[in-house]
Amino acid sequence: MTVTSDAAEIALRTEGISKSFGGVHALAGCSLTVPAGGITGLIGPNGSGKTTLFNVMTGYERPDAGQVFLSGRQITGAPPSRVFALGVGRTFQLTRIFPRLTVLENMLVPGQRGRSRRQHREHAMDLLAFTGIAGHADKLAGTLSYGQRKLLELAYVLVADPAVVLLDEPAGGVNPSLIHHIADRIREMNKTGTTFLLVEHNMDFVMTLCDQVTVLDSGAVVASGPPAAVRADPRVLDAYLGSGDDDDDD
Repeated sequence: MTVTSDAAEIALRTEGISKSFGGVHALAGCSLTVPAGGITGLIGPNGSGKTTLFNVMTGYERPDAGQVFLSGRQITGAPPSRVFALGVGRTFQLTRIFPRLTVLENMLVPGQRGRSRRQHREHAMDLLAFTGIAGHADKLAGTLSYGQRKLLELAYVLVADPAVVLLDEPAGGVNPSLIHHIADRIREMNKTGTTFLLVEHNMDFVMTLCDQVTVLDSGAVVASGPPAAVRADPRVLDAYLGSGDDDDDD
């Protein structure tokens, strides 16, 4: 695999990603840069291609054209298991947990990554404490509230100590107190060096948490920069106010 010179400053990058489903062009030459060590927000109207881009970056969809780079290494088309092993964790719009396993059992599903069984369990409990749901460790995951499931999925992703975490709608459907809790956890992890890229419709969440925001419209980047500059960009207003009928892809 080719490694480029941007590895020290850029965690994740796409170049010219295009993806169509039948006659629908979900992504059209989409190029995105995620600075290492930052919190980047990815926003755009419904149907702009955000989730498709996530799926391409994490191996759940193969692009029709374009390339994906992780720390300068090309990973285009690598399967999700390989992307995960290279240090990219990812959550989903609809939480993917094992409802018939306990919360702790969910946390023990990922590989131990060089830890003994005891160390793996302790690490899992530490992450449950970090996300604030350690008191639910012995409960079936299916009994958790939606917000608690979001926290479990976040903790589950962190078990593997990823360098880059992609969060798909972390605040979606979550009550305000848990939204603040999730934001605090993201900030704390970011301070330790974890890079975040998040898709989110809650603009207050994005604008107060992220240090860079990228805007997609019709499958392409139309604006990128600090939150205040993006919020005032007329192209962003056009993307939201001028968007027509939504499709199913976020």
